[in-house]
Amino acid sequence: MSTAAVDATIATLWRVESPRLIARLGRLVGDLDTAEELAQDTFAAAFEKWRADGIPDNPGAWLTTTSRYLAIDRIRRRDTGRDKLRTVAATTAATFEIDVDRIVDGDLADDLLGLVLMSCHPLLAPDARSALVLKLVCGLTTAEVARAFLAPEATVAQRIVRAKRTLAAANIRFELPSVEQREERLDGVREVIYLLFNEGYAASSGDAWVRTDLCSEALRLGRVLAALTPHDPESLGLLALMEIQTSRLAARVGPDGEQVLLLDQDRSRWDRLLIRRGLELIDRIDDLRGTAGPYALQAAIAACHARAMTAEETDWVRIAALYDGLVQVVPSPVVELNRAVAVGRAFGAEAGLEIVAPLRGLASLAGYHLLPAVAGDLECTAGRHEQAREDFLRAASLAGNTQDRATMQQRAAECVVHST
Repeated sequence: MSTAAVDATIATLWRVESPRLIARLGRLVGDLDTAEELAQDTFAAAFEKWRADGIPDNPGAWLTTTSRYLAIDRIRRRDTGRDKLRTVAATTAATFEIDVDRIVDGDLADDLLGLVLMSCHPLLAPDARSALVLKLVCGLTTAEVARAFLAPEATVAQRIVRAKRTLAAANIRFELPSVEQREERLDGVREVIYLLFNEGYAASSGDAWVRTDLCSEALRLGRVLAALTPHDPESLGLLALMEIQTSRLAARVGPDGEQVLLLDQDRSRWDRLLIRRGLELIDRIDDLRGTAGPYALQAAIAACHARAMTAEETDWVRIAALYDGLVQVVPSPVVELNRAVAVGRAFGAEAGLEIVAPLRGLASLAGYHLLPAVAGDLECTAGRHEQAREDFLRAASLAGNTQDRATMQQRAAECVVHST
């Protein structure tokens, strides 16, 4: 294998394996910065070794073993002398090696979910928790995290640094939280998992519109979380939402990687097994008879689409009503924008545009490409093709993803045809 091919493989593995390494190393060495350094050292060793000898049959196992050796070496060098090591060994000989094995192998809990739980510490603000975990657990760049938050990159970078410093200053070790502490952190955990899923479902940057690796990781984490909290409607709602959304992935991308929007998708390509799993979860939520939270409501909206065998059968009136409830539970400009789409489909484009109008002046949506995209779609339906063209071009200029940009440019070109 060529050096370039080895380097490309290692770069891909970094995205997939580095979060797991950081999770295991974080619990072993006790702090984030050291865990990140050791993960980077592990991949640096991989570059050197694999370029010379080729990629091993099980690269993930090689990375895990190497990172473990590096971590143990760092721990030993961090101690102040062999006398201290002998004292520790004498008092913990029966448990030290077992603890290391359990931590590294993940017997205590799922490594990645454990890292999410521990990173969602109450000392951190919600946005800091999410930014930190998206970077560490998802392997996203700071720029990609910034896009997920609709925030400047410099702001997010500072947020991540401050989060690490806060944890270090408080001497917070990466130990699996108690059951009581987990309950306190569930909102933050769900937020992080859903941000991860969204980044995979509609990538904010790059050439690929869908990143199935991130969706799969988020779905796996969501299933673990639901298994740990089987009577929590919101954890079940989050999982139901992701199961149903994931069912559409194959239909969301065309043969050349282009976007295929929801109403244009071939619904025979939707994964009916995933849809059934999602609908069964919604039935479980109904049986719990709790107050519907944001994830349960979004899952109910996704279910409306899943139950419609054709786009024309979609129950937009029910979807609009569910969005009315969602905007009451989590009032936000993005939810309001989504409500505008549903209202426009249910009651006419003009009704949707009335909701969009006040959103245009909000600073928080100034760089959000979906605002002009939604406006353009509604204007096109209303027959205002010239205004729609301007909005689609605006959306294209704001889009960070290549496929998003191409779709908006195509919609703008179609408006020219309709207006002539």
